Amino acid sequence: MSRQLFVTTALPYANGHFHIGHIMEYIQADIWVRFQRMQGAQVHFVGADDAHGAPIMIAADKVGKTPQQFVADIAAGRKPYLDGFHISFDHWSSTDSPENHELAQSIYLALKAQGLIDVRPIEQFFDPDKGMFLADRFIKGECPKCGAKDQYGDSCEVCGAVYAPTELKNPYSALSGATPVLKTSDHYFFKLSDPRCFNFLEQWTQDGKLQPAVSKKIKEWFTKDENGEGGLGDWDISRDAPYFGIEIPGAPGKYFYVWLDAPIGYLASLKGYFAAGGPLNKYGEQRSFDEFMADPAVEQVHFIGKDITYFHTLFWPAMLQFSGRKLPTQVNVHGFLTVNNGEKMSKSRGTGLDPLKYLSLGMNAEWLRYYIAAKLNANVEDVDFNKDDFMARVNSDLVGKYINIASRAAGFIAKRFGGQLTASIGDDGRALLGTLQAGAAGVAELYEARELGKVLREIMLLADRVNEYVDANKPWELAKQEGMDARLQEVCTVCIEAFRLLSIYLKPVLPALVGNVEAFLKVAPMTFADAAQLLGAHTIGEYKHLMQRVDVKMLDALFEPPPAPVIELPKPGESTKAPMPPEGEALALGRPGGEEIAPTITIDDFVKVDLRIAKIVNAEHVEGSTKLLRLTLDVGEGRHRNVFSGIKEAYQPEQLIGKLTVMVANLAPRKMKFGVSEGMVLAASHTDEKANPGVYVLEPFPGAEPGMRIR
Repeated sequence: MSRQLFVTTALPYANGHFHIGHIMEYIQADIWVRFQRMQGAQVHFVGADDAHGAPIMIAADKVGKTPQQFVADIAAGRKPYLDGFHISFDHWSSTDSPENHELAQSIYLALKAQGLIDVRPIEQFFDPDKGMFLADRFIKGECPKCGAKDQYGDSCEVCGAVYAPTELKNPYSALSGATPVLKTSDHYFFKLSDPRCFNFLEQWTQDGKLQPAVSKKIKEWFTKDENGEGGLGDWDISRDAPYFGIEIPGAPGKYFYVWLDAPIGYLASLKGYFAAGGPLNKYGEQRSFDEFMADPAVEQVHFIGKDITYFHTLFWPAMLQFSGRKLPTQVNVHGFLTVNNGEKMSKSRGTGLDPLKYLSLGMNAEWLRYYIAAKLNANVEDVDFNKDDFMARVNSDLVGKYINIASRAAGFIAKRFGGQLTASIGDDGRALLGTLQAGAAGVAELYEARELGKVLREIMLLADRVNEYVDANKPWELAKQEGMDARLQEVCTVCIEAFRLLSIYLKPVLPALVGNVEAFLKVAPMTFADAAQLLGAHTIGEYKHLMQRVDVKMLDALFEPPPAPVIELPKPGESTKAPMPPEGEALALGRPGGEEIAPTITIDDFVKVDLRIAKIVNAEHVEGSTKLLRLTLDVGEGRHRNVFSGIKEAYQPEQLIGKLTVMVANLAPRKMKFGVSEGMVLAASHTDEKANPGVYVLEPFPGAEPGMRIR
């Protein structure tokens, strides 16, 4: 029986359109799925919108829509992205579907029956105006450590302090501006700390289903530090009304936290696919979802980004295990996408890569599929999009090495031989084609292992062998020589046969282009099994140009920053009651960066702050913090300083090491939860981070040295 696969990608949160990170993940998964289908596997590839949670409820309210309509409008915009980049999902659903409501409640009840649900009171802030409990990110106030205003309820972005929302000074609701009050509410917890869960996860995460780096990282999550902190804790799975989500059975006014029902959406989407008349069983009969999932041969494979590893390697398998369901066969974790040597993407700076803009400029979707595949491997590594590298790889590899094989031979076959290939191939041609055919097994192994970069390198090495054959035999010269027609037909046939083999190997990456190749060659849709046989005395069709080269002007246009907004101010004598500009467009009204210039100070005030050039000797993540990076700084003192900085969302540690920056050197050391911070690194950001996201660490011009004072 053919291999049975159930494949998913992470569910995009339905508060916005797809970004390039989504497309990268979908391309990776789609390539793997297409390869499996070419191997004869039956693959069910499904996705869904992650539709629940307070952010969607609040966003919908702001635009005067119900959450359901808000999510539906977002979902309606998915198709151009998926079709545009040839993503072959079988079914797309929503976590607000009836199937997900039923499955989430069923799984919860199974966990409860296992004694793994606990109810306990917790105290948290409540917005009296909105009538709702507030998540940390919806609470703001003054930092209890440095006094900075407008800081979130979990950490300070100015000094990096980590604290509880109740520690904020002068707290207020980010939703209404009201002063929140403390209220107690019963919350429901999944008891991950239960020895059954701990023992199961400790074994499951180390038995080869995960990449080695992921398994190694997870080991740290099981270990408590010297203070008894860390380790597996119980997971709060409930939220109080009002909340857009799935109601907890037997608990009026309580809803599942979005991260409980989101991964269940994988199963729900597959169930919806079956219900809508999905795949048939081996007897050609309609197959049920329950029958499929009960089959021990079925493999469940997930593709996710590294930022959600915790949920997919701990919460998700534990939920499945103790509700009696199939466990993931693989959880494949990938890194992020950066631009031009690790730079964080930013539309305003022209470093954002907008998928729809890419398509609207007429750029070939398969250029991007090829380039992303060329950069991906089976490890948890970031992928960098470099404009020069992109153009070189597409123009050199795809057009120069691959497409040109067909374009250099097809014309002779058509004009001189009526499109007829020959079965009479000499030893040199058969040796070359034998080498290409023998490469099928290695290419297949690399596809299976998700080593896409190695796949394409191997295919291009084979293409090099073909081009060496072309250059050695020079069909353009054979065409000029009398009595060499048979040799010309033979050489050109070898080229076309080789081009077909390379096309088979490239088909998972370039499905649309290879579809055109199949039409040109007049062959049925190709599989890997077709590499074992040659076409022989076969008649091909008319060759038409298959792919153009990348034009640098397209790339320049792709990364061109959007024009600055223009806001017309009232003319003299006109009413000043003009509409206020949208958020993030306050610069023209004298509020650069979204806030007024601070009150005037004297030079005496300024010189009290000792600003120094610092070299970032090392940078690393801070375990247990979602905001902080730990920086080791050289300020020219003959020793290193330790500084915690709330820039984790903007930078990866490796992007910072070796860079120069600016720090406040005479700030009093401050003891934090994670250690002592001996200064402050300077960074710029807009006051309205939702409308204008981005944090930018200051970096001096080359020539500055650690210890130099800024005056």
